[in-house]
Amino acid sequence: MNYDVIVIGSGPGGYVAAVKAAQLGMKTAVVERENLGGICLNWGCIPTKALLKSAQVYNYINHASNYGVAAQPAEADMGAMVQRSRGVAETMSKGVQFLLKKNGVEVIMGTGRVKPDHKVEVTAADGTVAEYEAKHIIVATGARSRVMPSMPQDGKHIIGYREAMTLPFKPKSMVVCGSGAIGSEFAFFYQSIGVQVTLVEFMPQILPNEDEDTASQMSRSFRKMGMKVMASASVEKVDVEGDVCHVTIKDLKRNTETVVDCDVVLSAVGVVTNLENLGLEETGIAVERGKILVNDWYETNVPGYYAIGDVVHGPALAHVASAEAICCVEHLAGHEAKKVNYTNIPGCTYTTPEVASVGLTEKKAVEAGKEVLVGKFFFKASGKATAGGNTDGFIKMVIDKETDQILGCHMCGDNVTEMISSIVVARENGLTAKQVAGSVHPHPTMSEAVMEAIEAAYGCAIHG
Repeated sequence: MNYDVIVIGSGPGGYVAAVKAAQLGMKTAVVERENLGGICLNWGCIPTKALLKSAQVYNYINHASNYGVAAQPAEADMGAMVQRSRGVAETMSKGVQFLLKKNGVEVIMGTGRVKPDHKVEVTAADGTVAEYEAKHIIVATGARSRVMPSMPQDGKHIIGYREAMTLPFKPKSMVVCGSGAIGSEFAFFYQSIGVQVTLVEFMPQILPNEDEDTASQMSRSFRKMGMKVMASASVEKVDVEGDVCHVTIKDLKRNTETVVDCDVVLSAVGVVTNLENLGLEETGIAVERGKILVNDWYETNVPGYYAIGDVVHGPALAHVASAEAICCVEHLAGHEAKKVNYTNIPGCTYTTPEVASVGLTEKKAVEAGKEVLVGKFFFKASGKATAGGNTDGFIKMVIDKETDQILGCHMCGDNVTEMISSIVVARENGLTAKQVAGSVHPHPTMSEAVMEAIEAAYGCAIHG
């Protein structure tokens, strides 16, 4: 065979799988049709965070007087912000290229297609077709923005996340449909730099996968900055007239409709997997509800073929894809692999305040029949948060009353995405809430709020 392992797709699932396979001594190649690093590094996680950083700097300058600093009002240069974001993405993509080269992974540019008998067909940009063979073939082709019939994307007036990252101008107004991590982050970014944003969410709360208290806090924070937030609402249609979008929004509770005019509509209603023209039917690989079916080791029903990341059932998150990649490759290499624990996956949203969570929400814990203790510590009582000037938010702990196990942790506040890992590690290793609270936390820090929230659950908080 040409290779031991061929990986189709070089996102955070694909390139990690390729590097791990090479490190384990296997001759490896990765097939990529666009940019090394996939959506995450080029059009998702990384460039989005660069834009959000620009918005944060912009806001700091315009509120410098709050910190005793005199500064001229800042202007948001959309072109420069986009240029910086693209530069960050390019740097990270080159980093992936370096990692692959360093580990001896061959990069095959083109569109990959699986075929029977352990073969992969690759069509290059110039139309030439080549065929490769490998003992193990891993599909990691990711996902793309979902297009809704009520909002057909034209790339100018009705856009997806790619266009939102590279708009050549700063619109005066925008309707963002969908308030998951992608929608909320873009809504925050554009509102921060002076765009009037209307955020529309079909579910009863924004950030529908988060705890209700977190969603309520974010709604308050968004509204405080001037954003219009509409939950239990749906975009029924968008009529484009010249350069104006007439957006018909239905209030699902009142069963009424209103029309909001804006310059741009951003559709952020989720993603759809990239499975088309991949050769799955020809190869006999089973698919269910738009996802490839795999077992705990990411083996498909066809021996020698595997799938990881957004194309399989599970959270569509970069760190999940990377964890699946390592598990898959270690298993196929004959090593003792650790299964991915899907009950302990952290989620992060990089708005201001930030949102981070792991485990069950309070509502889901109660629905699961658990008797729970709930403790909260608000950052308005935190010395570090007060000194930093960002006191929105809290830490919320959901604890099993009988066992003292941490059922869930929900964070909303400054830099909480850097704090959630401590709870992930604690849960993964079976530490109880009292064991976490009994460890000395440094002061003044945002992280000591974890200890305070646990103590609040037991009615013995000092500062809360």
